Amino acid sequence: MKRFILGCFLLCFCTVLNAQDRPIPRKELPSVSRSEKDTLSRTSRKSTSIKNLKNPKAKIQDYLIISHANDTTFVDTTLTIQKEYKFNYLRRDNFGLIPFSNLGQTYNRLTYDFENTKLIPRFGATARHFNYMEIEDINYYRVPTPLTELFYKTAFEQGQLADSFFTVNTSPQFNFSIAYKGMRSIGKYQHLITSTGNFRFTTNYRTKNDRYNMRGHIVMQDLWNEENGGLTEDDVEFFKSGVEEFLDRSILEVNFDNAENILRGKRFHLEHNYKIIKKKDSLWRNKLSFGHVISFEDKYYQYNQTASETTFFGESFKTSNLRDRVTLENLYNQLQLNYSNNILGDVQFNISNTNYNYGYNKLVVLNGETITNRLKGDVYAAGGKYHKQYKGFELEGELGINISGEFDGNFIKAEASFNLNDDIAASASLNHSSTVPNYNVQLYQSDYINYNWRTNFNNTETQQLGFRLKFKELLNATIDFNTINDYIYFKQDENTDQVRPFQNDKSISYLRLKVQNEIKLGKFALNNTVLYQNTQDENNVLNVPEFTTRNTFYFSSHMFKKAMFLQTGVTLNYFTKYYMNGYNPLLAEFYVQTDEEFGDFPRLDFFLNAKIRQTRIYLKAEHFNSAFTGYNFFSAPNNPYRDFTVRFGVVWNFFL
Repeated sequence: MKRFILGCFLLCFCTVLNAQDRPIPRKELPSVSRSEKDTLSRTSRKSTSIKNLKNPKAKIQDYLIISHANDTTFVDTTLTIQKEYKFNYLRRDNFGLIPFSNLGQTYNRLTYDFENTKLIPRFGATARHFNYMEIEDINYYRVPTPLTELFYKTAFEQGQLADSFFTVNTSPQFNFSIAYKGMRSIGKYQHLITSTGNFRFTTNYRTKNDRYNMRGHIVMQDLWNEENGGLTEDDVEFFKSGVEEFLDRSILEVNFDNAENILRGKRFHLEHNYKIIKKKDSLWRNKLSFGHVISFEDKYYQYNQTASETTFFGESFKTSNLRDRVTLENLYNQLQLNYSNNILGDVQFNISNTNYNYGYNKLVVLNGETITNRLKGDVYAAGGKYHKQYKGFELEGELGINISGEFDGNFIKAEASFNLNDDIAASASLNHSSTVPNYNVQLYQSDYINYNWRTNFNNTETQQLGFRLKFKELLNATIDFNTINDYIYFKQDENTDQVRPFQNDKSISYLRLKVQNEIKLGKFALNNTVLYQNTQDENNVLNVPEFTTRNTFYFSSHMFKKAMFLQTGVTLNYFTKYYMNGYNPLLAEFYVQTDEEFGDFPRLDFFLNAKIRQTRIYLKAEHFNSAFTGYNFFSAPNNPYRDFTVRFGVVWNFFL
C-alpha cells in the first residue's frame, strides 16, 4: 500500500516533463469568484506596487494561496500588526496560548475550542502537536512567476529558527512547492535542547479543459525535545526570589536530566476529482463531479530515559534504558459525489473508510491482567456537505456518522452568515459531535508501572452554539456557548500520585466572549483583543482564566521618502489567575491540577519592525518588564515562562 501511494505521487511528478516552461499569461490565470469563497484582502490588494515585482506583467494579486478548505488569498508583503502577531515559532497568531521557556517546547492553553468534525480518535501526545502540521494546515499555490520566501528568527542561547519556501508554476496547469522549517535551540535551563523539522512538498494540477483537478502533498516531520520535568520545588522558590545569583537560570536544579521525547510522522495525501457534467456557459448551471481522497499517515511517539526516576514517575519494570514507543498507521479513503446548480446550491455526498493500526510491540501483564498491545480495524463512515449563496446570505452545512466498525461517532455542523454590506457581517453556527477518546486514552503502555492502562470510556459529546458580529471600522465580536458531557482529562491518581486519564461524570457549561477592535489616530493605533470565559464545572476539570487580554499601542509611518515603512510599539499580554494545567513529559500531555493558581502577571514586549521593498525586519525585546514586576511567571507548574530577551528576525520574499 505504501508503494502504491508513493507511485501516485511519482506519477504526478512525471507531469512536469510534459509541462511547458513559460510565463503564465494573465488571461490564463483563474478568476476567483465569490462562489469559490474568495477571501482576498483589500488592504493587501493596494499595498504592494506592481513595479516592485521582477515581471512587470504580473500583479501581486496573481500569486494565489489556496487553503485546504479552498479559501483563496494572495501573497501579502505588507507590514501590519497581524504580521507581528504571527512572527513566531508556529507562524500563526498564538493568542490564547502561553509558550514554555524554550523555543520548540509546548504551549499551555488559556482557552479551548470544542467545535469538532472528527470521527476517528486522535493520536494523543497532544502537547507535541502544536507544531505538527495536519492536513488542514497545508496550503497550495498558483503563481505567474517563481516565488520564494525566507523566514529567520533567533532562538535562545544557541540555535535559530528558519523556514524556506519555494513555489513555481511550470505551466498554467501545474504547480509545485517545496518548503522546510527547521529549528534548534539550547534554552536557558538545564537539559532543555529542542530540535524540530517540518518538510513539505505540495502539488496541484488541472487539465486544460478543467475537467480533471488534482492536488496533493507529502509532509515529513520530526519534533525532538530534551525533557527535565521542570524545576525542583526548592529551586522554584529560588526562581521566585529574584536573587541575582539565580538569574543565571542554568544553575537552577531540574527534576531530571536524562530524558527525551520525540514525535515523528510522514503523510502522503492526494485529492482529485473529475467533472462528469461541466458548466458550459452562463445558461448551463448544472455541474456534476466525482471525487476521491486518499491519505496515508505513519507516525510514532517515543519517550526515552537512561535511568528510571521513581520519585517523579513511580516504580518501573526496569531501572535503566527505559523506552516507550507507540506507533499509528492510518489509511483514509473517501469517495465523493458533488452536484451544484444555481437554485439548489452545492451538495456533496461521501462515503469513507479508515484503516487504523495503533499500538505497541509487546504485551503487558499487570496485577494478573493482560493489557492488549494493539487497536486495529476498519471504520466506515458516510456524510455530506451543503453550501448555498444567495445575495448577502450564505448557508453551509456538514455532517458525518460512523456506520460500521469499533468506533461510534457522529457530528453535524451548520452555519448561516449575512453580509449587510462590505463593512457589516453577522453569522450563527451550530455544532454537535460525539467523539471517541484519543488512542493514548484508550491504550497506553510504559516501562513505568503506573502508566499502563486499557480503558473503556464513553464518547465525549459536545454542543456548541456560536455567533459572530463584524463591524469593519469598529470591532469583531464572537461568542460561543458550549455544553460538554463525559469530558475526558488527565489528572494525578489519588492512590498512586501519577497521571492517568479520567472521565468527568458531570455536564460542563463553557462560555467564551472574544472582542477585537483597533482605534487609530493619525499614525498611532491601539489594537485590542479581550477574551472573557466562564465555566460551570462542579469537578473543576476544565480550568481557564476568566480574562485574557492583548493590547498593542504602536506607531506606523513611511520614512526616507517612502523607501522604508516603520512600525514600532509595545504589546501587553495578561491573564487572570487560574488553576493552570501541569505538564507530564512522559505522556506529552497536560493534566488538571487544583493545588495552586498561576497567572496575574503582565508580559510587556517592545517591538521595532521595518519593511524595505519585499523584506520585513523584526526586532523585539520580549518580556522586558520581568526584572521589575516580580519573578512569579510560569507557563505551567514548575515550568517558568521566559525572562527578558532580545530577538531578531526577517521575512524576505523573492519574485523572479
